[in-house]
Amino acid sequence: MDRLVNTALTAMRGAMSRQATIANNLANANTTGFRAEIANASTLWINGQTYNSRAQSTEQVLGADMKQGSVTHTGNALDVAINDQAMLAVQAADGSEAYTRRGDLKVSDSGLLTTGDGIPVIGESGPVTLPSYDSISIAKDGSISIVPTGGDPNAPQQVDRLKLANPTGSQIAKGADGLFREVNGGVLPDDPLASVTPESLEGSNVNATQALVQMIEASRAWETQVKLIDTAKKIDDSGASLMQLPS
Repeated sequence: MDRLVNTALTAMRGAMSRQATIANNLANANTTGFRAEIANASTLWINGQTYNSRAQSTEQVLGADMKQGSVTHTGNALDVAINDQAMLAVQAADGSEAYTRRGDLKVSDSGLLTTGDGIPVIGESGPVTLPSYDSISIAKDGSISIVPTGGDPNAPQQVDRLKLANPTGSQIAKGADGLFREVNGGVLPDDPLASVTPESLEGSNVNATQALVQMIEASRAWETQVKLIDTAKKIDDSGASLMQLPS
């Protein structure tokens, strides 16, 4: 009987994790450059002093759908849509180098170039810091050029270049902060062939309709396991009544 309950319990935990992943995808359906998360199940054996005869299924986010989202022209000089499989290098909260597809860039009051959610963007020599300027443009190769305050509009100056890395041939994983990292803790090399589409943004690749269907399926799976536990209780009660002594 305990095997039946244990099976239902581990399935319920998996359904909860799957629901959380789907809900996060739906919440980011309109987030620039967002990659839909994929939850995979793996076996987790229950260790004890005797033979390991019980195993649970644990479900967690182990990857992401790397399919490219739709690209929309915005006309904003700081917007870039990263082409092909390249990724933009950024500085994570712990100071390590991470990667994202989010290209809605902005400049802070101190001149620091960040993504739309405030994460510093990395250039050729670290986080990109821009001097005061009248206008700015980003070329297809990621080069950042500005016209300094009071400068000649016909003579823009290149101040830095976005670090664009290609994960092809390397293993990357998506963290809880939504950023991608090299699984072994290393950094991806700068890809000189990578390019961006200026004044454009790549949307999320989440399929909202498909996500809603997956959420319904996860909800029905939960209900099925609840019924299974109720059935196990009824079977247990029936077995206990058979062993009762007649009054």
